[in-house]
Amino acid sequence: MLTRRIIPCLDIKDGRTVKGTNFVQLRDAGDPVELAIRYCDEGADELVFLDITATTEKRKTLAKLVRDIATHINIPFTVGGGINTAEDVTMLLENGADKISVNTSAVRNPSLVDELAKNFGSQCVVVAIDAKIIDDTWKVVTHGGRTPTHLLVTDWAKEITNRGAGEILLTSMENDGTKNGFAVELTKEISNAVHIPVIASGGAGTMEHFATVFQNGDADAALAASIFHFGEIAIPDLKRYLQQQNISVRI
Repeated sequence: MLTRRIIPCLDIKDGRTVKGTNFVQLRDAGDPVELAIRYCDEGADELVFLDITATTEKRKTLAKLVRDIATHINIPFTVGGGINTAEDVTMLLENGADKISVNTSAVRNPSLVDELAKNFGSQCVVVAIDAKIIDDTWKVVTHGGRTPTHLLVTDWAKEITNRGAGEILLTSMENDGTKNGFAVELTKEISNAVHIPVIASGGAGTMEHFATVFQNGDADAALAASIFHFGEIAIPDLKRYLQQQNISVRI
């Protein structure tokens, strides 16, 4: 049976962990190193670090902070934000990242996915897709949700898979921060359209939401932020609940 993963996400702005709703109204959620240590101790399967303003501010991801976190954890660590070249990836891997996540840069230059998969292996390349309903259709948005595109989410998911992405981080902007549940139908559509793992992101508010996106959305992993940051759901409790629902998780 496929073991599902629980992944906390550290959205980083100005060196601090932040969390908002629908990608705006950001509030402070704590020190990223302290949170990373806590999640590692609590049994998180992986950790994702997203420097959410690196692209819009046209700068590189915070390498020192990545290194500070990596030295304190022993679980897979994915880093994204401001990655545009193979050199950027090398720098982050040298500072402790296990995988990298590209989003805007991949939309702007799809061949970057091919290049990174070739140079570092597909297992290292996560492509993040931020999805928003535009004209009644799920479309890709970039620059931290600020820039709409004409790309259909499913078409883009298939393209990046063909180009060598090893995993998709799928975030629904409509659900992000609402705590009303994941975009289950979208997640299922993407999961069934590609042969690589899909991480569901955006909207987690209850333990039931996780069970639903695994059982009905065919997600391989589920990512959340504020409910973990602010202690609304503890990862050990969540995993015990999922076990009770006959969902395989690592305890």
